[in-house]
Amino acid sequence: MPTAGKSTGAGTAIVAGGAGFLGSHLCEWLLQKGHRVVCVDNFLTGATGNLVALRNHARFSLVERDICRPLDLRGRIDQIYNLACAASPPRYQADPIHTMRTCVLGTLNLLDLAERSNARFVQASTSEVYGNPEQHPQREDYWGNVNCTGPRACYDEGKRAAETLCFDFLREGRTDVRVARIFNTYGPRMQRDDGRIVSNFIVQSLAGSPLTIYGDGSQTRSFCYVSDLVRGLVALMEVERNPAIPINLGNPREFTISELASLVLEATGSRSGMSFLPLPEDDPQRRKPDISLARRLLGWEPSVPLEEGLNTTIRYFRQQTADRPARTATGGPAVIEGVPMNSDR
Repeated sequence: MPTAGKSTGAGTAIVAGGAGFLGSHLCEWLLQKGHRVVCVDNFLTGATGNLVALRNHARFSLVERDICRPLDLRGRIDQIYNLACAASPPRYQADPIHTMRTCVLGTLNLLDLAERSNARFVQASTSEVYGNPEQHPQREDYWGNVNCTGPRACYDEGKRAAETLCFDFLREGRTDVRVARIFNTYGPRMQRDDGRIVSNFIVQSLAGSPLTIYGDGSQTRSFCYVSDLVRGLVALMEVERNPAIPINLGNPREFTISELASLVLEATGSRSGMSFLPLPEDDPQRRKPDISLARRLLGWEPSVPLEEGLNTTIRYFRQQTADRPARTATGGPAVIEGVPMNSDR
């Protein structure tokens, strides 16, 4: 069995991918709980705007680095969260080889860092490891139905390989690793153009454009609000006994894509219609997590209903639309590696 990582009391947490949608919310949560937070991001899909509220925080620092390169971070490290990979199909398919490298080589580099630091490690895996599932709802013991040579394989198989590395490190007693399989997550700070269905529908609805539905709209997803998901990741990190198996994190309420479109139209008051296009290759038909293990082992379950979360997310996108001419979407700030963002150096 592995030696336990350091105590999960407030210490130093590395958040790889911390400038992204989910990562930036996690950074904020950890800072609120008293941690020192080091955000590691290459800004391939992360955004400087996500870090605005953190720039002058005394316990926040930024390392602009691609995790495909080894990380030689100095000082005490207690926790490492690996969220560093594009998560939407248009983004991860844009450079599939880099996506696979991030999943495999990047995860290996962070695991090596965790081993050297005796830090606990949480790997952000994905429901995509289940592929187009033949089991419904999906339990953690299901091995999945993934097309290993298809256009989504760089992400699906990359994350499966990353899980393999994590559990090999765990079995060899090298690192205290925990793996979260994350289902569809949404909320403020999603990018307008990242291709995820919630942001797509909201942006199209606010613009008065038809909502693009791929297939006939009968395929299903389960949508977890970002604050719920962050609570789940932290609970997985902080639970004293390592579960030693992947843990599903997601909202088990299941909606068809057509139902989601109708909810967005109603919430925005839009008169946009719907436009139907062919279903992309290997697009899953049904997706719903079984979260029995998360409830039992972590004491976690989501609490934000989709209708409530959509309203909050829509308000965010309305504000983004109003502020859009004055904003810069992406790009890394000029910082010295490891120097706090409020430093004058």
